[in-house]
Amino acid sequence: MNMLQVHDEKIPLTEDDNGILHVAGTRVMLECVVEMHDAGAAPQEIVEEYDSLTLDQVFGVIFYYLRHPDEVKAYLDKRVKDSENRQAERDAIFPPKLREKLVRADRDQDAAGDD
Repeated sequence: MNMLQVHDEKIPLTEDDNGILHVAGTRVMLECVVEMHDAGAAPQEIVEEYDSLTLDQVFGVIFYYLRHPDEVKAYLDKRVKDSENRQAERDAIFPPKLREKLVRADRDQDAAGDD
């Protein structure tokens, strides 16, 4: 009996200078594909949402995600933690109340200039 030989395929992910994983050749981040997949979107729907992606790329990313769920979850958890840390740093520099006051003043100035 002949068996089908399965070859390892290169997963279409690249890491940028900030350590963020993107679908190769695009600006679409790994978490965008994973979140849509987890929400029940079909690969075709993901391609419709992100027209820079091909169906092959989406299937490749989902394949990687399903084969390496612990690694992907750890990566995504780290991304969330990093984002929270950056937000805390911004809040230390510009506390939320100060930021709201600045945004409101900017809006008021824009509204006054429209008259």
